[in-house]
This record gives sequence, C-alpha cells and structure tokens, in this order.
Amino acid sequence: MSTEIVALAALALVFLIATVRSINMGALALVAAFIVGLSVFGDDTDAIIAGFPGDLFVILVGVTYLFALAKNNGTVDWIVHGAVRAVRGRVALVPWAMFFVCAVVTGIGAVSPAAVAIVAPVAMGFAHRYRIHPVMMGMMVVQGATGGSFSPIGIFGSITNGVVDSNDIEGSATFLFFSAMIAATLVATITYFVFGGRELIARGKDERALAEIGTTADAASHAATRGTVTGTPTSVVERGLGHADGVDATDDDTRLNVERSTTLLGLLALIVGALAFDLDVGFTALTVAVALTLLFPPSARGAVEKISWGTILLVGGIVTYVNLLQNHGVVTWLGDRVAEVGAPLLAALLICFIGAVVSAFASTTGIIGALIPLAVPFLLTDQVSAIGLIAALAISSSVVDCSPFSTNGALIVANSDESEREMVFKRLMQWGMSIVVVAPIVTWAILVLPSA
Repeated sequence: MSTEIVALAALALVFLIATVRSINMGALALVAAFIVGLSVFGDDTDAIIAGFPGDLFVILVGVTYLFALAKNNGTVDWIVHGAVRAVRGRVALVPWAMFFVCAVVTGIGAVSPAAVAIVAPVAMGFAHRYRIHPVMMGMMVVQGATGGSFSPIGIFGSITNGVVDSNDIEGSATFLFFSAMIAATLVATITYFVFGGRELIARGKDERALAEIGTTADAASHAATRGTVTGTPTSVVERGLGHADGVDATDDDTRLNVERSTTLLGLLALIVGALAFDLDVGFTALTVAVALTLLFPPSARGAVEKISWGTILLVGGIVTYVNLLQNHGVVTWLGDRVAEVGAPLLAALLICFIGAVVSAFASTTGIIGALIPLAVPFLLTDQVSAIGLIAALAISSSVVDCSPFSTNGALIVANSDESEREMVFKRLMQWGMSIVVVAPIVTWAILVLPSA
C-alpha cells in the first residue's frame, strides 16, 4: 500500500473516531500527524509542527480576544443597536446587509478572512440577541465574502485570472465574477430560507428591538436637560463615564462612553490596517486588544478565557495534518491520478471534487493556484470549455469556505455564542461537507457539460 493511501486513510480515520467519540478532532489530528509523519514519511517533529497554521492561530486568538473585550465593555451592544436602528427593526434584512457588506469589502481587494474577521463578531452577536439562526447568519457572511472575492480586483479573482493568463488559457474575468457571485448568492439564499428566513420575514419589524432602542434613545435625549434617566439622577458625563459622586449611572448601551469610543477607534484601526495597509489581521487585532486591556483593565477580566481555544485546537490540528499531506505531495499525487483518466469530462469533474475537498480543509487561495495548471492538459484539447471549467473549479473550491475547518468557517464558530458554538460547528460541518459533494456536480453540469 502506498504512503499516499495510508496518509489519506489516516485522515478518514480521524474523522470517523471524532464522529463516534467525544474527542476534539484537532487533538486527534495532531496525534495522527505525529504518528504518520514519523512512521510513514520519516519526518522529525520539527518538520511536522512546521505545518501548524501559525497565521490562523494568531487570527483566531487576536480577533476573538478583541471582540471579547468589545462585548465586555458594551461596544458590541452599541453596534447591534445601531444595526437595528439602520434597518428600522426589520431583522429579516440584517443577514442580507451582512452579505453585501462582506461582498463589497472583498470585491475591492480585501482578503476574505479579513472581511469575515471584521464582520462576523458583530453579525453573530446580532444573531444571538435578536433570535436569528447563527448558522444562517454565518453562512451569509462567508458567502458574501466568497462571492465578492472573485471580482477582477478581488483576491481570488486576481489569482485565478493571473494563473489563466500565465498559462495562455482562454478566460473571462467578467464571467468568473458573475458566476461566482451568483453561486454564492444561491447558497446564501438556500441557507436563509432553510434556517428561518420565512419566520424572519413574517416577523416584520421587531417591536422589542424598536421599543428597546426608542426607550433608551428617548431617555438619552432628555438626559442633558432633565438630568434624569429612568428616574435616576445623573448627568451626561456620569452616564458616559460611569459612577460619579456616588450616583449610579444607568448603563445605556445606545450611548458612547470613553471606553466604547476608544474600542470603536480600535476596530476602525483594524479595518483600515487590514484593508488599506495590508496589515496582518491577527496581529493587528491582538495589538488593539492589548492596548485596550492596558487602558481599561476592569472590562478585560475574563476576556482571555473567552478566546475560542477549543476551536483553535480543532482547526489547528486538522490544518496541520492537511499541510503534512501537501508537503509530501499527496495532493499532487491525487492530481496525477486524475490526469491518468482518459475521459476529459470525467477528469474535469474529478478536478472540481479535489478542489472542493482540499479547500474545505486548507487554503482556498493555494488550491485555486495549484489546480488550474493541473487542468491545462485537458483545456488544451478543446474538449471542454476553458472558461466554464475555470469558473466551475473556482466556485467548487470557494463556496466550501463555510466549512468549520477553513479560516472563514472557523471564525464563524469562534464568534458564535458559547451556548451555540457546538451546534454551529456541527451544522457548518454538515453544510460544508454537503457543498463539497453538491457544488462540483452542479457547477460541472451547468458550466462544463453543455460545452462538451
């Protein structure tokens, strides 16, 4: 039995054991990487641990730490209230607002995980507060970021079009973008209605949210002139800064105080740094979080414990094992087996499947750049449409980013409410694995098969 088959069988065993037993899949995958790396590939521990995704670790730690602080000091509540006010209580529109925000941000060049890292904490906080299914909200965020990324100036679009040009393959940046955007919108629409979209539409305006905002807003508007809020004597300064002269200031999460304003400035710095200056999202978020901790120690209590350590272990372990496979050419070996298939249409379908499977656990950016050259021999025969196959491969490799083992999916799980985190992980894994199967078949049937 070849080493490639043994390594792939070990990965399948990891999933099987973690499914039937209560054990963190990431811990199991790290053990598998250690055993397979030593016994099958002859690596030392330094080579094995080199596959640990340090960048993903920093992103998850930094972002969840920062938004734990923002939640502790009321900044997230303030943002949530602002979002409800913006849609005038129509919570059914909020998931779509998050979808389009992510699409626009990635469409103008932001890295997809950066957009998700920025939007997901607010979106998931809103979902928990106003009874929107967290899986629906998470999928809307991820699919919006995915669709926008294939714009001509988006990261995925730039990479795909660049590889196409360098290999002298016929391509269409416009077709790629619109087909990817339609696919992402379709996935988002399906999940929207499966996870309670009709109920949200039927709900109409959320009167509870409107009443909550109206009450606190009215109280705030009279605070300066009457000096009272909900019957408690206080001044505007007292309400902003907390206790003054022994008087308890009413906590109003629709008004800004010094700490919340500073936190918002920190979040703005994260957005500008990530999008305008291409700063690392994880380190930037961690820097902002540490600065806030030094400035406002009381609200930092318990924030480190709220970092999603279990999720980090899970994702880190799986990605470490997949990187081990990539480093030893297992993915390339799969590609070579595909190349031996005589029927171009079947080979095209297999390539789409490989892209979907690998991307669900590893870098979408890397797999897009690696598999398009793999398809060149088939494209040069003119037996399949180059434009169609490239779009099918790109879509198959990207809509699976909702998998909890990818960066985007992991961010959704990490930013879910702790009471819902396990459920969100399981549902995203189910949806991610379903899309791994369905997306290649559908895109191949629509974009590749008619041109044969």
